[in-house]
Amino acid sequence: MLTWHDYTVGNAAQVWEQCKSAKARYWGFKEHPLPIDQMKAIYDSMKQCGKTTFLEVVAYSEAEGLEGAKIAAACGCDILMGTKFFDSINDYCKEHGIKYMPFVGKVTGRPSVLEGTIEGMIEEARDYIAKGAYGIDLLGYRFTGDAIALNEAFVAGVDAPVCLAGSIDSYERLDEVRHAAPWAFTIGGAFFENKFDGTFVDQINKVCDYMSQE
Repeated sequence: MLTWHDYTVGNAAQVWEQCKSAKARYWGFKEHPLPIDQMKAIYDSMKQCGKTTFLEVVAYSEAEGLEGAKIAAACGCDILMGTKFFDSINDYCKEHGIKYMPFVGKVTGRPSVLEGTIEGMIEEARDYIAKGAYGIDLLGYRFTGDAIALNEAFVAGVDAPVCLAGSIDSYERLDEVRHAAPWAFTIGGAFFENKFDGTFVDQINKVCDYMSQE
């Protein structure tokens, strides 16, 4: 994710150009603050490089979420992450061939904070999947409770792709992610803060290599 503190970085295009040969196959950023033409240009380049593209929308109203879905469609994104689930957003994504991965639980703020019960979030996720959502955007390390317990129980309890998003910033957490075994996870701010020691490309490749180890 070309994001920091839940906003797209201003030099996202330059960072992408420097990193397009990195090993990560999944790329994306947030709905704010880049102009739509810049977003389209970056996503077009990502698609030309064979990447799977994501837009994560950190917004909680139906109107904001639907606007985010329209941005994802305009940019040709493969996957819309985030938003509070609404039938209107889900239907829009289906109509436009976008895979939808909404938040679960009570999500507030920016950077986002997650509250709720593990059992409640699993049940919520199952309802969304039954309605046709592709998967779930789980803010595991933004949880006010036991993040490790949530991540492991949620991935085990939800029969659909789960992306662990936010605050994965150490090898210890990578080990925890590996144990939980989600479909995918995001890293953004940790790379900008050099948590994995090296250039942006170096850090991406280090994480990819680390997670591919047996």
